[in-house]
Amino acid sequence: MRADYSELSKTIAALAEGETDTVALMATVACELHHADDRFDWTGFYRVTEPEVLKIGPYQGGHGCLVIPFSRGVCGAAARTGQVQLVDDVDNFPGHIACASSTRSEIVLPVWNSAGTLLGVLDIDSDQPAAFTQDDADALTDILAATFANAT
Repeated sequence: MRADYSELSKTIAALAEGETDTVALMATVACELHHADDRFDWTGFYRVTEPEVLKIGPYQGGHGCLVIPFSRGVCGAAARTGQVQLVDDVDNFPGHIACASSTRSEIVLPVWNSAGTLLGVLDIDSDQPAAFTQDDADALTDILAATFANAT
């Protein structure tokens, strides 16, 4: 099954209405996304906890890496550049951090609040190569912007 982003957007908006706590929002989004699409093998957040450092946040799936510096991996690249990372083959990404050997492709999106503060990144891994498209990136970017606008 593929994610119906229109329905997901409505569901997440309803669940998150009035919530400003970043961790609560991350937990809700990770759960809803993970169960909405068969391509999503690991779905979770890495939080900015100190300058240039991401730490594991709420997620669904197997264990994730606990700490990722901005200087390493796909998650670090998204945090460092502020740009969505669409990776068709993780083995071809310089400096990829293999948290799970089953991961073949990945999409990582920066998560901002409306004040322009980088809260962290949303990381979705797939055990399928080239699992993600620009349509996924656009829809997920919209969901994140709406959900985390008022996060603290």
